[in-house]
Amino acid sequence: MNIQLICVGRLKEPFWVQAAAEYQKRLGAFCSLTVTEIAEERLPAAPSQAQIDAALGREAAAIRGKIPSGSHVAAFCVEGKLHSSEDVAALLRRFALSADKHLVFLLGGSFGLDEGLKAQCRTRLSMSPMTFPHHLARIMALEQLYRGFSINQGTRYHK
Repeated sequence: MNIQLICVGRLKEPFWVQAAAEYQKRLGAFCSLTVTEIAEERLPAAPSQAQIDAALGREAAAIRGKIPSGSHVAAFCVEGKLHSSEDVAALLRRFALSADKHLVFLLGGSFGLDEGLKAQCRTRLSMSPMTFPHHLARIMALEQLYRGFSINQGTRYHK
């Protein structure tokens, strides 16, 4: 199974890098995972909504350029549907049986994802109604993918 996680922003702090590396290593037992980082657009300290929208549009263009053809694209976004870990496992099972060649998950930066890009996604997932730093959201996404595969394999990881 080919999974790509496209993230806006780069992990810099060692603790985020280590956590991401650990889950990427664990996921290697279940899938071929690629993590692609897109540079977050620089904005002034107090950007206008027009500046934010323009930056999100540029990030969306960069993201679209990284999505392989024949992909099922899923966005992590606040307005997405809340899913349990078992739901994520079911999504992974459905994908494994589908004709799609790639499963691509999108994670935006500090201002989220472009509306037009989210509209193009077949699936929208919400992690929580709470707000999290986008670096933590990446770790949470990787962990939930690992948990989903673990559920499907019947391992003891998911209790």
